[in-house]
Amino acid sequence: MYFSVLIAFTILSATYAAAASIVSRSQSYPLTSRSLGPTTDLTISNKIIAPDGFSRSTTLAGGTFPGPLIKANKGDHFAINVVNKLDDDSMFTSTSVHWHGLFQNGTNYADGVSFVTQCPIAQNNSFLHSFDVPNQAGTYWYHSHYSTQQCDGLRGPLVIYDQDDPLSYLYDVDDETTVITIADWYHIVAPVLRYIIGVRANSTLINGLGRYTSGPESELAVVNVKYGKRYRLRLVGMSCEPSFNFSIDGHNLTIIETDGLLTEPLLVDSLQIFAGQRYSVVLTADKPVNNYWLRALPSTPGSTFNGGLNSAILRYWGAPAADPTTNYTDSTMPMLETNLHTLINPGAPGIPEYGKADINLNLVVSNIGGLFYVNGVEYKPPTVPVLLQILSGAQEATDLMPKGSVVVLEANKVVELTMVTNGPGAPHPIHLHGHAFDVVQSGGASAFNYLDPVRRDVVSSGTAGQQMVIRWVTDNSGPWFLHCHKDWHLDAGFAIVMAESPSETRAHLKGLPTSWGNLCPIYDSLTPSQLGAVDSYEEAANITTLLLPNN
Repeated sequence: MYFSVLIAFTILSATYAAAASIVSRSQSYPLTSRSLGPTTDLTISNKIIAPDGFSRSTTLAGGTFPGPLIKANKGDHFAINVVNKLDDDSMFTSTSVHWHGLFQNGTNYADGVSFVTQCPIAQNNSFLHSFDVPNQAGTYWYHSHYSTQQCDGLRGPLVIYDQDDPLSYLYDVDDETTVITIADWYHIVAPVLRYIIGVRANSTLINGLGRYTSGPESELAVVNVKYGKRYRLRLVGMSCEPSFNFSIDGHNLTIIETDGLLTEPLLVDSLQIFAGQRYSVVLTADKPVNNYWLRALPSTPGSTFNGGLNSAILRYWGAPAADPTTNYTDSTMPMLETNLHTLINPGAPGIPEYGKADINLNLVVSNIGGLFYVNGVEYKPPTVPVLLQILSGAQEATDLMPKGSVVVLEANKVVELTMVTNGPGAPHPIHLHGHAFDVVQSGGASAFNYLDPVRRDVVSSGTAGQQMVIRWVTDNSGPWFLHCHKDWHLDAGFAIVMAESPSETRAHLKGLPTSWGNLCPIYDSLTPSQLGAVDSYEEAANITTLLLPNN
């Protein structure tokens, strides 16, 4: 039944595609033409685009997919004014934007998470995210953190460059042209899809371009390189659901960064990128001048490269403007997470033995009827943001909403979190806001590594029944979201809030803007029709009977 409905849904999506207007060229633009600095307006609006040849209305940052590259230098102050100009009520018309991977130490209110750190930004309103990033440099991204809105297009890359990068001797080129975004794409709006169990993407977009099965041979992204040069490719996993296996025909890659943190260089010929993860890889352009397929195979069953699906083009200067003819070969040096080692200050905090941290947490995740439960509790967003609850005097887990989904942690303690996931949907990409963590046991690995594990902010849970273990230090007071980064799973309850030292949060905040306090009264005054997407459940029911509850 489950798979037959999935097949029917896929066929119906294709039927939607055939009935819609088809164009042969995308309305997306090269990243080089639309980068922004750390002080900027970021306008969120609706626009009809056709990045894979299928035309649909979308929710975009800066009017493009992906959204404009936001770039800064290490130590820069950020002042990003998110302006809500959404007007298509077939989708959500409120919004919030999260700056994925940035710790927001002292500025929890700028983290951009609806109902955890703020109320959403209503139509025709704005909110200025003002924050410092003093000690971080690397590859990050931004995306909507309001329900499943990012799946309608609100996603973009963010890079903080380090002028003193200790690994800069390994590459010659690192600029807008070497940022590569990888995203899944859907032909039906996210407020409808969020009710459907077993959603599958219609296409993969690399730098905003792709093709879908039985669709036109629409434009593919091109990454241009010059023979003899070494390129730092910044790979950004912007997926709502699948992971992607990334490779470039005929070329090896050297990994030097995971999720904003440098690693010891590791030579691979392919790497799996889960939703929310980022990698920097060095590509040496030392092969014959030609076109080569750049591949990102999604974990979606049945995925292929036929007709340029799930692909882009690596083009050497001097090669003709044509699709490559290179052949895919099986990987012989795939990346293993356990082979990644953090370069700077390696080593997990605390006593290097399992269960010997100051705070030892065990989370068991189950999937029942498509809904997810963490230690028996389905996460449902509270009506009052957790940060506002804390600032209003709630200090204990028993006082904080949503009930059973908030864990209170003492300040300056080593936390060891063990997670086991059961049921369908694994592996799950697990993301913690406000921190990077040390992966002392990768999902599916038998050994522990406290000496020099990889440090990152999104980790795979492993497959069903496997165990994953991470460690971090509670040195950033405030409520921080821990969740599956498959948006459909987060929306179906796979989340929990880590409230670090609530009694210290107010003092830890570096001021609290009046505009933040105005967000909730404005949002709370909205009627259902002003929120948008009012008929989404009925539209989903017209597609399939395999639905989540309408609540």
